Amino acid sequence: MSQALTDLSVYLSEAKGDLFDRAETACGELTLIAQPATLIELMTFLRDDAQCQFVSFIDICGVDWPGRPERFDVVYHLLSPRQNLRIRVKVMTSEDVAVPSLTAVYPGADWFEREAYDLYGILFTGHPDLRRILTDYGFEGHPLRKDFPLTGFVEVRYDDGLKRVVYEPVMLKQEFRNFDFLSPWEGTDYVLPGDEKAKG
Repeated sequence: MSQALTDLSVYLSEAKGDLFDRAETACGELTLIAQPATLIELMTFLRDDAQCQFVSFIDICGVDWPGRPERFDVVYHLLSPRQNLRIRVKVMTSEDVAVPSLTAVYPGADWFEREAYDLYGILFTGHPDLRRILTDYGFEGHPLRKDFPLTGFVEVRYDDGLKRVVYEPVMLKQEFRNFDFLSPWEGTDYVLPGDEKAKG
């Protein structure tokens, strides 16, 4: 761990240690594990404090752990351009417990919270417009959950020949699951289309 991350971890523990449960370091970044109840206050501190200045909101992502009572991790990524540091804040929640929306602290969180709601079903309280953003109208379920079925659903596409939107069953072909793990530098045992011309 770099000296800057060590200093930041010590500073946060002394200044606002009551706002998060613990601090960990992984992949060269500091991770704060917090509770949803203290999330807004913690994120506001990280943004406004002169020693932190995490003013750049990078991303929100979800992680699905179906075997846990608190099924989801909601992970926030922040950047401090002034300190040249990144930080990760993680909260755990279940399917029916909402996480406070960060749109009042970071307006850029709007799109990412809608994405997490659409793809995982994570709920956010106080969000100005929490509705689906990536899936089709009338889509059922949340496609990034680990227990989401791969068949039995419909997809929507525009058919240029029919000049209208058509609904079709989702069909995942088995060929998509067969991969050739050979190195492209070593070549293949079979002839690729077009290679027969180069042999002559």
